[in-house]
Amino acid sequence: MARRRKRKSRRRQEGRRILEHVPQYSIESGQEKPVTAARKFIQAEGISPPALLLVKRNEHTTDRYFWAEKGLFGAQYVEENHFLFPSLRELEHPNEKPQLVTVSV
Repeated sequence: MARRRKRKSRRRQEGRRILEHVPQYSIESGQEKPVTAARKFIQAEGISPPALLLVKRNEHTTDRYFWAEKGLFGAQYVEENHFLFPSLRELEHPNEKPQLVTVSV
């Protein structure tokens, strides 16, 4: 039986490409839940948004979180909805310069 290819969402691919430009931090959760470990790390290090945290739960599993102005989000949600985050809009088109509009009176 032939195996079907999984369709890749363009919106999610674009979000993943944008998140590549965000600083990343890799930590281990230890005895705590991954989200708790991420929150404590952010508090201890004074990390300012935007940031991507890779929290190693065990030898096989790594959870990804995005630290934004609005709080801590799952990275997959942010990939799919990157347009909702103002800090990522600047990274969306980094080589575009804001256009100046001149008005003649």
